[in-house]
Amino acid sequence: MENSVAELEAFLADWESCDSRQAFLACRQALESVEGVVLGFKARPGITYSLRGTHPAQQGRDLFALIDVIDDDPEQRWLSVCFYDDMITDPDEQGDWVPGGLMGEDARCFNVDELDEDLVAYVAERIREAGTSATK
Repeated sequence: MENSVAELEAFLADWESCDSRQAFLACRQALESVEGVVLGFKARPGITYSLRGTHPAQQGRDLFALIDVIDDDPEQRWLSVCFYDDMITDPDEQGDWVPGGLMGEDARCFNVDELDEDLVAYVAERIREAGTSATK
């Protein structure tokens, strides 16, 4: 994991301040607030930079939250934050249901392309909810 964190920090150091970066930092903070979380980071420049949340208590799945920075245009990056559909609720129906969208299972994904504080707070709550689901 140490290399993952170093790679994440290097990515963040090179990412100029913008709304999607601020949204990413808020989502990262929510992910880090989940007790026992283990973070993983996978860089695929030009495609995505993925921050993954896993939990040792989770059975049968490799992660509970995936925060992708979509990098097809580095000047206009945006986030796709995805969860297994059965691990969260979406009471305001702000996410997109994606059949087979997360590791081959149905997903609920939220696209964040600006610093909409209400949306970011809503997604952060889903991150914490998925973290709680992962511990059960």
